[in-house]
Amino acid sequence: MINENVKKWLDERGFADRLTEHKEIIDTVEHAAQQIGCSEAEIAKTLSFIVEDKPVLVVMAGDGRVNGGKFKSVFHTKSSMIPRDRVEELTGFKPGGVCPFGVLEGVPVWMDVSLKRFKYVYPAGGNEYTSVKLTPDELLECSLAVGWCDICKGWEE
Repeated sequence: MINENVKKWLDERGFADRLTEHKEIIDTVEHAAQQIGCSEAEIAKTLSFIVEDKPVLVVMAGDGRVNGGKFKSVFHTKSSMIPRDRVEELTGFKPGGVCPFGVLEGVPVWMDVSLKRFKYVYPAGGNEYTSVKLTPDELLECSLAVGWCDICKGWEE
């Protein structure tokens, strides 16, 4: 069940050995934390938004929630999630498996500062059965993210 595009992406950057396939579904923060054996906060969830009619991905800690004011200060628009039925079309991944690796060309990826407090975080690996273990800095590097942003509330350093 490994997403070959994601595996190739990670392999080209020296991180393919961090990809783990799980027996149970990890399509939510709760399911992922249970299968991986970490806290829900350490799950690096990738949320997909529409900004100026284009998709944008933001990876944030599992315990973070989008703060509308912070989002608007970074992206200069109100936060608007991509409708579930358009996620795969606009990102290249089905809901529950959206990740920051090998996304469709032209889709920017941002990392939220809520991830920086952990030694390791666990983003999805391109489907609802795989995860990747990376430090926040490795995740930034490996995903080719634009950079760090601060759009979350609900977590504490």
